[in-house]
Amino acid sequence: MFNQLVVSGVHQEGTHKPWAVAMSAIVQTLIVGVMILIPLIYTEALPKGMLNTFLVAPAPPPPPPPPAAPVKVVRPRIVQPQTMVAPTVIPKKVEMIKDEAPDVGAGASGFGVAGGTGDALGGGILNTGPPPPPKAAPTRIKVGGQVQAANLLHQVLPVYPAIAKTAHVAGTVRLHAVIAKDGSIQELQYVSGPALLMRAAMDAVHEWRYHPTMLNGEPVEVDTTIDVVFSLGGG
Repeated sequence: MFNQLVVSGVHQEGTHKPWAVAMSAIVQTLIVGVMILIPLIYTEALPKGMLNTFLVAPAPPPPPPPPAAPVKVVRPRIVQPQTMVAPTVIPKKVEMIKDEAPDVGAGASGFGVAGGTGDALGGGILNTGPPPPPKAAPTRIKVGGQVQAANLLHQVLPVYPAIAKTAHVAGTVRLHAVIAKDGSIQELQYVSGPALLMRAAMDAVHEWRYHPTMLNGEPVEVDTTIDVVFSLGGG
C-alpha cells in the first residue's frame, strides 16, 4: 500500500514557464478592461438610481441668515432752559410792537368771523333751523270717576238681580270704562264688587251717555272708573 505513494522531494520539476505567466497576466488584464468598459458603453444597463447618483450634482448649502437689523438708539434731547441776559449796550431806538386784532371778515353789522353765516345777534349763528313742531295733543286723558259723573247725559238704572235680592247681596260694583269722543261707552271692564251684581251693572252702564270731553278745542277719549251702587232698600 505504501508503495503507491508519490514521493516528493526538494528537487521537484517546475511547471510554470515564463510565457505562460505572461499570457495569464495579459488575459486577466483584458478581462478587467472589458468589465470596466462595458458599463461605460452600455449606460442603459446601469440602474437609474445609480446614474442619478453619479450625474446629479449635490445641492448647494443654504445661504447664511440675513444679518439682524441694527437697533436705532434714540437719545433723549436735552433742552437747555433759556436764560434772560441783560443787554450790555443800550439801543438808540426801541421798536414798539402793537397788538392788532386780525381781520375777521366782519359783515355790515361789524360782528362775525371769516366764513361765518352772519351776525350772531341777527339770527345768523343762532338761527339753526325752524322751531320744533308743537307736540300733538293726547287723544285720551284720565279723569276721576266723580269728575266724569258730572258730564253724564243719559243714565240707565241697573235691574237688581232676583237671586241677589234673595241672597240679600248689596254693595258697589266698580267698573273701568273708556268713554269715546262722542260720549258713548267704548270699553268696559269689571274691577271689583259683588259678583252676583256684576252683569246687571255692566248691562246698565253700556247704555249710558256722556258729554264729549274737550281738550284744546278737540274731543278726546276719557279713561275713568264708574261706581254702580246696589241697595236693597232702593231696589
